[in-house]
Amino acid sequence: MSPTPSSESVRAGVLQALRSVDDPELHRPITDLGMVDAVDVDAAGMVDVRVLLTIAGCPMRETLTRDVTHAVRTVEGATGVRVHLGEMTPEQRREVTVKVRGTTGAAPTIPFNDPGSLTRVYAVASGKGGVGKSSVTANLAAAMAADGLRVGLLDADVHGFSIPRLLDVTGKPTKVDEMIIPPVAHGVRVMSIGMFVPGNQPVAWRGPMLHRALQQFASEVFWGDLDVLLLDLPPGTGDIAISVGQLLPRAEILVVTTPQVAASEVAERAGAVAAQTEQRVVGVVENMSWLELPDGQRLEVFGSGGGQAVATSLSQRLSTDVPLLGQVPMDVALREGGDAGTPVVLSQPDSPAALALRDLARHLAHRPRGLAGRRLGVSVA
Repeated sequence: MSPTPSSESVRAGVLQALRSVDDPELHRPITDLGMVDAVDVDAAGMVDVRVLLTIAGCPMRETLTRDVTHAVRTVEGATGVRVHLGEMTPEQRREVTVKVRGTTGAAPTIPFNDPGSLTRVYAVASGKGGVGKSSVTANLAAAMAADGLRVGLLDADVHGFSIPRLLDVTGKPTKVDEMIIPPVAHGVRVMSIGMFVPGNQPVAWRGPMLHRALQQFASEVFWGDLDVLLLDLPPGTGDIAISVGQLLPRAEILVVTTPQVAASEVAERAGAVAAQTEQRVVGVVENMSWLELPDGQRLEVFGSGGGQAVATSLSQRLSTDVPLLGQVPMDVALREGGDAGTPVVLSQPDSPAALALRDLARHLAHRPRGLAGRRLGVSVA
């Protein structure tokens, strides 16, 4: 018969087990963040753990309690566990911010502009509204996350925000000191002005306020270590398109159009802005390309060739290859998924639109990286 573990050995085991528990929002071990305030073990093996929440109304308190309880129950000699939740002091919250961001006293910066950043940044643009740009963006984000990538989606369409609806984002951002933690939907970290607006109230802002909002979302939001950041831009070539060029110069432009000539001509202008902002157009996506009929034929509701025409024209105008990356057919399932808040790539992954969007997402996620501006870690003796 093996001896009963002592209280101290059980306590040491608990502390070790808690290293595997991540904060659900910050995605760092709670032990590293200073959230474990006390661990006590009585003679019978009952464990009391006091965990400090970053804010009193933390939306993930139940998840954190469950994860801590599960971790402690794996420890030999722990006969039971009680989790007590407290709240951090302002000083402790500031320490968390410093640990997460690695800076102290400095103004927030945009991490995606760091030369060492490996995050791919795609700004999804269109010349006019109604071409399905936001639906394409939401599905690309969900498809990439489903493939195991760490994905963020910034809804930069301040006046016409729709991402919260398309992804069924019900949670609110959490503020820790001066750091904003975005809610997660379908594995995607999402930020939108729609999370701060009550009901369906319109946002009537002019240029400087739009620029400041985009700057705040890019710098003060804790996005974590992302593989891909997608921006859903407003249609046209206005203030936000210019601000993206200034604030996120490494962002690559993805142009969405429909086959219709009237839409493709306007979409070309949206891509041509890249010449002024010195950004790269990664390619063109043609949405609503055709409708598949029951007999297998394709009905080209909006005509044909618009996407290729935009790609060809932009290639000539920008003196670089701008390919047509994909054609997404009209699909009732795509619309239904948007209305329900579950992207079609998740709800009906084998539908025609989902297959096209998943192929596009994988292409964008696995494009070769350039080395321009990156630190190579090479020193000369």
